[in-house]
Parts: sequence; C-alpha cells; structure tokens
Amino acid sequence: MSVKIRLSRGGAKKRPFYHIVIADANAPRDGKFIERVGTYNPMLPADHADRVTLVTERLQYWIANGAQATDRVARFLAKADLIKAPVRAEQTKQSAPKKKAQEREAARAKAAAAA
Repeated sequence: MSVKIRLSRGGAKKRPFYHIVIADANAPRDGKFIERVGTYNPMLPADHADRVTLVTERLQYWIANGAQATDRVARFLAKADLIKAPVRAEQTKQSAPKKKAQEREAARAKAAAAA
C-alpha cells in the first residue's frame, strides 16, 4: 500500500481550507484517509501562525514508515525541518524574447556602443 501525505479540501466555495492527511495513494482527494495530521488555511497571511499547523510527532512516524509527501505538503514539511527541501525545477521563461529577438537586441546594443 502506497501512502501519501497530502491535502484534503474543505471549506466553502471560494473560501478554501485544507486538512493535511495521510491517505492511500489511490483514495480520492476529499475521500477516505488514514489520519489527519494538520491544517492549511491559504486565506490567512503568509506570516500568520495558524496558516499551517502540523502534528510533528505523527508526521515523523509516517515519514519514517515511507509516506511520500506531495509537492505542496513537502514545502510545509521542509519549512518545519521535518524533511529536506524538495528540488524545484527551473521554470521556463515563455514571456522572454526568443533567440532571434535576443540576437537583434544584441546587435542593436553593439551598434549603439560603437556609435
């Protein structure tokens, strides 16, 4: 049985509130779970003490037994020093000028520097 540490959504429409739960990987997001080990309230400011609450001793137990955290929960656990911070892949800059535009800009800058 593959076990995940993930978010389970609660709260009203446009007022999200999440429980951090231990669940079987095949269980639905808001469905059956094994244990509730914390909460996450994204409506609170980032520096608020109650934005993320964790039951650290239970999380340590589940991590020791092989539970894998999802990306978002892994960030919470890393901030609480329960796991090593996950490596985030470099995002592509799709809004940046493409190769030919960069070459034209470099040529303009070179011409301006020469003049």
